[in-house]
Amino acid sequence: MMNYQWYPGHMTKARRMMQEDIKLIDLMIELLDARVPMATRNPDIDALSRGKSRIVLLNKADLADPECNKRWIGYFEEQGTHVLEINSKERSDVKGILPLVQRACAEKIARDRKRGIVNRPVRAMVAGIPNVGKSTFINSFAGKACTKTGNRPGVTKGKQWIRMNKNLELLDTPGILWPKFEDQEVGMHLAFIGSMNDEIIVREELACDLLDCLGRLYPDAVTKRYGIPAKDQKAAQVLTEIARCRGCILKGEQLDLKKASDLLLDDFRSGRLGRITLERPEQ
Repeated sequence: MMNYQWYPGHMTKARRMMQEDIKLIDLMIELLDARVPMATRNPDIDALSRGKSRIVLLNKADLADPECNKRWIGYFEEQGTHVLEINSKERSDVKGILPLVQRACAEKIARDRKRGIVNRPVRAMVAGIPNVGKSTFINSFAGKACTKTGNRPGVTKGKQWIRMNKNLELLDTPGILWPKFEDQEVGMHLAFIGSMNDEIIVREELACDLLDCLGRLYPDAVTKRYGIPAKDQKAAQVLTEIARCRGCILKGEQLDLKKASDLLLDDFRSGRLGRITLERPEQ
């Protein structure tokens, strides 16, 4: 396994901004990637949002294993966290969040009423590490393109308030990672889903790491997609077979393993390898 580490300078600034803004909010909405919920949880957010109401959204749930989604929902509910599985591109999924906000902030709303404060909107911060789909979620939720979106990590750099309706205002924040991964497997999982800058990663090594994970958890996924026997084969050999069967050829009939790696990673990220979850609550 290669060494996974990435912490651009603007993320330190983003964390400082979040620290300043946390006192303005009532509710923290954290987006996680349903395929790797623990890897996409930022431990900083636990510390930053202490004492605030919490909602966890398992985004990209349509790409994750449905059975694992259920288990993850059970895991977060046991911890007393409000949780919902969503595909942020589907407005019907996103609509389910408003009643959840009311439930999560019921005590705060009741306190306001006692003081005679009526119709003060819940102010929520939307947080999550790069590329978990925050901007897409906010756009779907608001029903219009109100934040800049992009499929590369770190597109959202500044903060902005977005009024959703008379009951809710959202504060968008840049995606932040923590400065050092204590567990390299976390870094590896983040690289799989595209939360790191792909340009700093050796693609062939990343593809082999992914093949090792798939071999353990979904041994038939590669065979179904590419029509090659992948069981009990070394990852490098499987990658070579993918290059051969998909015609990834360089000049001089040499196999293009980088192209085959890009193909495999793209197939995983887009769900063409099937609905796959790489982390389990019981771990």
